Amino acid sequence: MLNIESIKSGLVIDHIRAGSGAKIFSWLGLDKAEYSVALIMNVPSKAMGKKDIIKIDNIINIDYSVLGFIDPNITVNVIKNEQIAEKITLSLPEKVENVIKCKNPRCITTTENYVSQIFHLVDKEKGQYRCGYCDELTSSRNF
Repeated sequence: MLNIESIKSGLVIDHIRAGSGAKIFSWLGLDKAEYSVALIMNVPSKAMGKKDIIKIDNIINIDYSVLGFIDPNITVNVIKNEQIAEKITLSLPEKVENVIKCKNPRCITTTENYVSQIFHLVDKEKGQYRCGYCDELTSSRNF
């Protein structure tokens, strides 16, 4: 049986699409954390079939828009005194900056390193974003 201690004060990132937890764990730099962290993968879920969960025994700053871009179904529980103090539901952000790179070789962002990679949400259902400079389409599902 898997036994992970409860968190006194920290974050629980829940409802992560199965298999995406390791990517988020790495993106957050949790492999270098000085505090307790747990990545639990392929947890049975009635709603999702399987899901990943990340438990962080610390309150850290997270860019929720990027987390929502990676997986809009994620929920973040803020834990204080071993109780859920706040539940944050995420969604696809309207704009993401310097998260993904434009794949168009003629885009200014591929030749000029100082130009920010800016994408705007154009189709929420498909998770599609359009480059702010060349209109190249990309999907959040390819992240």
